[in-house]
Amino acid sequence: MSSRIAYTKPSITELEVAYATDAARNGWGERCYDYIVKFEAAFAAHLGVTHAIATSSCTGALHMGMAALDIGPGDEVIMADTNWIASAAPIVHLGATPVFVDIDPVSWCLDPDRVEAAITPRTKAILAVHIYGNLCDMDRLQDIADRHGIVLIEDAAEAIGSVWKGRRAGSMGRFGAFSFHGTKTLTTGEGGMFVTSDPALHERVLTLSNHGRARGQTRQFWPDEVGFKYKMSNVQAAIGLAQVERIGELIARKRAIMRAYRERLAKYQGLSLNPEPPGTENGSWMPTAVFDRDLGITREALQEAFKAADIDARVFFHPLSSLPMFDPVEGNAHAWDIPTRAINLPSFHDMQEDEIERVVAVVAGILSR
Repeated sequence: MSSRIAYTKPSITELEVAYATDAARNGWGERCYDYIVKFEAAFAAHLGVTHAIATSSCTGALHMGMAALDIGPGDEVIMADTNWIASAAPIVHLGATPVFVDIDPVSWCLDPDRVEAAITPRTKAILAVHIYGNLCDMDRLQDIADRHGIVLIEDAAEAIGSVWKGRRAGSMGRFGAFSFHGTKTLTTGEGGMFVTSDPALHERVLTLSNHGRARGQTRQFWPDEVGFKYKMSNVQAAIGLAQVERIGELIARKRAIMRAYRERLAKYQGLSLNPEPPGTENGSWMPTAVFDRDLGITREALQEAFKAADIDARVFFHPLSSLPMFDPVEGNAHAWDIPTRAINLPSFHDMQEDEIERVVAVVAGILSR
């Protein structure tokens, strides 16, 4: 009986264990923020931004960043219909309205033409989510944002290692947000990061992140407003620091697994994998296979084939507008169609060549039916 292949799991070495042990043993009192400060600085340096605030999740980072931009009731935020609900939740929590537009059929990210068409006097921001490591067209989206006087925000939860024309995903918008969930390329178990190179925005989020207590406030335990509590623990940050110190290795392995899939599946017609346009690098967080519509291969058939081979494979995100808490936008044709004929492929760091071959064999078997 073959062993089960997980779709993803973290890479934890003795370095992470040593840092976490030190934080658990010594990271208290005056040292209770030591690893948090180091992790924030190291991650900001990796991205090429000036400020970073460690958070309990990417959702929390988005929530605070949007609140700091005064996004609230009556405002609209344009985003792709293809996304996990974590990207839309902060918009709803703030009383604003997520406006779901269709995706580009190649990148599976925001279609800039649809973004521009959806802008109204109520539009406050564009949320660019780099799905599965694929990159939004940041040049066009920034141009649209600039011309309409609205804010461009990056949700780079799935895009560690992705690069748009020399700039890392998450470093280009007014602010960026990252996830360090256990499934991500860089993990702290649960966790996230708010990043920006806007000093005023950083200061505002810093205040909000500490229950509304401003950094310069001299009165002890005196909040100036109601803020948030989306903090990361020192022990989590210790793991994160070790992961950042290994970030080149972690990204390289993800890209190598994607390359292996590309090479082995290149001879088969009828499917496409995550794109990597000229001038960009795909961080390859989640290799994804989309099958041509005329093949008649369904999501359910894909799930069944992988289950039979004892391999975990995730479904492509359902369109957010198909979920019960939102109104359907069936005009978002690509967002509604692509998930019905796509599957995420396993890509954990320590994946072996024979495991990659097993995954490829399932795909090949489906295509040969």
